[in-house]
Amino acid sequence: MTDAIATPAATDNQPVYSIEKIYVKDLSLEVPNAPQIYLERESPNVDVQLHHVSKSVDDGIYQTELTLTVTAKVGDKTMFLVECCQAGIFAIRNVPNQDLEPILGIGNPNILYPYARETISDAIVRAGFPPVLLNPVNFEALFQAQKAQEAQQAATPAPVLTH
Repeated sequence: MTDAIATPAATDNQPVYSIEKIYVKDLSLEVPNAPQIYLERESPNVDVQLHHVSKSVDDGIYQTELTLTVTAKVGDKTMFLVECCQAGIFAIRNVPNQDLEPILGIGNPNILYPYARETISDAIVRAGFPPVLLNPVNFEALFQAQKAQEAQQAATPAPVLTH
């Protein structure tokens, strides 16, 4: 009879991954050249910058922040600048250390990115501009490139200072 009931000892070592909360941590919208910028007919040049960081906030609890900055310019005039910090709190337990970094650097940003895209697009539309549809991002490729760069920097000997 006791075989049908999971004991705490049997489940304590199982990997745990759950989304505790997804939220907009910071949102900023600027239209510095309004109202004249609304009279522009030229298509803007759109630049997208992406950054993410993860940190432990409690035992087995991590926060990942994904920051997107979208700037649209016509010539040297800024049409709009939107910055969104989309964050999530994730419970991650009983995961080997070598697997934790890819979860924080690939998995969590993949979950947050659609929310950040929607927030950015909504802010741009509310500012009176056509929506900007951000392209998908391959966080695995970004993660691999970052790891390769870190390995290359670690392999490069430090310069020797002579007096």
